[in-house]
Parts: sequence; C-alpha cells; structure tokens
Amino acid sequence: MNQPSAGPFRVDIFSLFPAMFTGPMSESILKRAHEAGIIDIRVHDIRNWARDRHRTADDSPYGGGAGMVMKAPPIVEAVEDVLGDEIATTHIAIMSAGGRRFTQSLAHDFAEKPRLALICGHYEGIDDRVGHILHADELSVGDYVLTGGELPAMVITDSVSRLVPGVIDAESIREESHATGGVEYPHYTRPVDYRGHQVPDILLSGHHANIELWRQEQAKKRTARWRPDLLPDITSSG
Repeated sequence: MNQPSAGPFRVDIFSLFPAMFTGPMSESILKRAHEAGIIDIRVHDIRNWARDRHRTADDSPYGGGAGMVMKAPPIVEAVEDVLGDEIATTHIAIMSAGGRRFTQSLAHDFAEKPRLALICGHYEGIDDRVGHILHADELSVGDYVLTGGELPAMVITDSVSRLVPGVIDAESIREESHATGGVEYPHYTRPVDYRGHQVPDILLSGHHANIELWRQEQAKKRTARWRPDLLPDITSSG
C-alpha cells in the first residue's frame, strides 16, 4: 500500500443527478476522512456543460430504438475542464453494466492512483465516443442493470476510499473478505449468550494461535457456503 501523499486522494464524479450523493458521501467514515483532509470527493453536474439554454444532456439514438442516450459533448468537456492538466494521470472510468467487473483487487489498484474520475451513465447509456476520446475504463459492479451509474459510483468510491492510508486502520483491511481471495471469518461480540446462540468457546479461550487456526477454517467454510467460486483462489494461496 502506498504512503500518504502530500494532498488528499481526489475523486471526481460526473452525474446528471448530483443530489443523489449528498447522504452517502457525507456520512460515517467518508465524512471523517474528508474532514481530516485524507480524501476529497467532488460531484459535478454534467448539465453545467450543456450547450443550450435547456441544459440538454441527452438525445434520441441514431438508428432508432427506445430511450435516450447521453450526449458526448457535455461529458467530455466536463471531464476535460475539471481534470485539466491532470487528465493524463487520472484513472477515468465509465459506470457501465457491460464493463469489466469491479473487484477488491481493482479497488487496491485505484487507491494507488493519484486521482480517480467516475462518469455516471443514465437512460440507455452514454454515446460510445466518450470512452474513446477520454481513454476511459468501463466498470460494472455486478451482472445486473441499474437505473443509472450513480449507485455504482458510490460503491466504487466507498470501496476505494477506505483503502487510502489513514482512512481505516490497516489491520482491519488486512483480514477482511476478499483480501486473501475468500470470505472473511465470522465475528462475535457481547453478550456471550443471545437467545440460546453461544459465542464459540475458542474465542473465549485467550489462545491466540488456536483462534487464528479456527478463523482460517471458518473462513474456508463460509467461502464454500456463500462463494464456492472463490475456493480455488484461497486453496492456491495456501
């Protein structure tokens, strides 16, 4: 993991609906990290770069078909204006159901970047020329379709921001789900007995070596139950 830089980790989000980010980006851990100057998340209204008095950012698709398509000029010009000279060193990504799957590994990669820019699609999608002009990545948070790219942008921003040094304790990140390829072991806290369900005795033993072995075994069992597709990953990693 990289060392804390001189300035905050910057995320720029481009959306037709910037108000959607008010709650998720201004609460809890992200709020504290922003107030501490560790991360800097800014949301930009794409309509501010529309060229007509109606601030039109979409149009009907060439070739016919249902729905509307987001226009290229407002998006491209918004990204170019905001990023300025840093456009070449910023990882730009379009939120797309057809993009490559976002993973924990990618989250770590993005946290190492100096800056991240996320473009939120809407309606039937974005004019394909945007990606070519901006040399943008395309990312999907799962094999399903949402009404827009705002929720995926929130997910990616949260996932990446928490990996920036200083946002979360490094020990918490080291053993969590997907950090080693599988699912994390189960957690318990007080009370010891709740409705007849007991905290496993091993966790009360104080024997840290045995607890570690138990957690490794439980992680494999949970992976087998909930994410069997990940078993080859944790088997190969030991």
